[in-house]
Amino acid sequence: MMLQRALGAIPNSMRKFFIPLLLLITFCCNAFGASGAQNGERGGQPITIKSNELYTDSKSNTAVFTGKVVAKQQDVTIYADKLVVYYPEQGGEVDRVEAFGNVRIVQQNRLGTAEHAVYNNKEGKISLYINPKVHQGKDVVSGKVITYFIGEEKSVVTGGPDTRVEAVIYPKGRGKDGERGSKPNP
Repeated sequence: MMLQRALGAIPNSMRKFFIPLLLLITFCCNAFGASGAQNGERGGQPITIKSNELYTDSKSNTAVFTGKVVAKQQDVTIYADKLVVYYPEQGGEVDRVEAFGNVRIVQQNRLGTAEHAVYNNKEGKISLYINPKVHQGKDVVSGKVITYFIGEEKSVVTGGPDTRVEAVIYPKGRGKDGERGSKPNP
């Protein structure tokens, strides 16, 4: 109800950024391995965005959510200190969405963390910067930048002069002795 009242106070051109924000959340599901069936179901579901404040600026074509931002759709939740949505002057799809400070993207047993995340709609990618890590169960990958290419369903983790790529992967389906499957009976 509060979101509906808030939307009523926002010009029509600003309302269009909510649909692309839905795309960002749907994308985040893809980034963490959600199936296509789940994404189809998610696309029609409502998004709840909570923050301490919302600023809109028609001159710079931005909407800025600040203070304990939580964007949630079904089982995917994005947390950040600030979320900035950049949209074109004519309306339509969002150009880019940036999340700043304590960024966390959570879905089931998957978690992506960073201090800065950028979704670039034209390039079809999301990038995590400043101490990025992606966890799935006990498995963890980290580096200087983690980028996921939506259309290609691939990711790239890069290191730098002071940061190397690190992956900790726990084998699946191994017995206590480290062998695959079970030991034959003597």
